[in-house]
Amino acid sequence: MPSTEWPLRPLNEHEEALVRTLGRVMMALPRVVDTDMIRDAGLPLSEYTALMHLSEAPGAQMRMNELAAACNLSLSGMTRVVARLEKQGWVLRAKCDKDGRGWNAVLTANGLVRLQQAWPAHLASIRRHLLDHLSDQDLTRLTAALQDVATTSEPSTNRGARVAS
Repeated sequence: MPSTEWPLRPLNEHEEALVRTLGRVMMALPRVVDTDMIRDAGLPLSEYTALMHLSEAPGAQMRMNELAAACNLSLSGMTRVVARLEKQGWVLRAKCDKDGRGWNAVLTANGLVRLQQAWPAHLASIRRHLLDHLSDQDLTRLTAALQDVATTSEPSTNRGARVAS
């Protein structure tokens, strides 16, 4: 049974505007950044994001299920992304040392070079479509508010995880 607050309060005009605008941003921002990344760097956002998370991980490797969670993809979706990255020589898959059952995605030296090449396109796109529209004060307040939302919205296994840009 869903948790609800009784009596339910309808959204006021400011709350309604925020909810609708946030929904539009959540759908539009990844699409425009992906378009920019493909055009300017020849690398889809899903692949860039996987390379980014691997570059930040200890040993430049992550279990496939952890990488999928970090990239907000299903395990099968992440498997397809990693397969494309493997074909390019940017990632390889290796059995997990700890249990031998799972697989790790491992960033290669060529993958790190490719990430570094694509980074300026990603940065330019994020600045153009998001950051240039916010003041420093807006950024600080928006970041704090969204971190609160993310923390209360994530499954308990992901709480406290750092959100990467």
